[in-house]
Amino acid sequence: MKRSDIIRTLQVQYKGMRTDDAMAMLDAVTNEMINAIAKNNRIEIRGFGTFQPRKRATKDGYNPSTGKMMHLDAGRTILFKPSRELTKKMNGSKKWFQE
Repeated sequence: MKRSDIIRTLQVQYKGMRTDDAMAMLDAVTNEMINAIAKNNRIEIRGFGTFQPRKRATKDGYNPSTGKMMHLDAGRTILFKPSRELTKKMNGSKKWFQE
């Protein structure tokens, strides 16, 4: 699903909503989520899942093309854990495999 699909869905669900209003609504939600993660806050959307920032430790790895060892710096990443309802819906319905 793309951003344009979400905007179109909002317009269908809320009849008469202009495209600009649907875009502004989606942008407001995504910006708040980005700001929360940037502040190291956890985001929980009931029925969907949680987004949680995680620290990634430094480690030594290797370059797969040359085989040489290299140092990988510490960083941050985001862990997504789907809700039980989302997992059940995804695993219980065979329909999504056929799409």
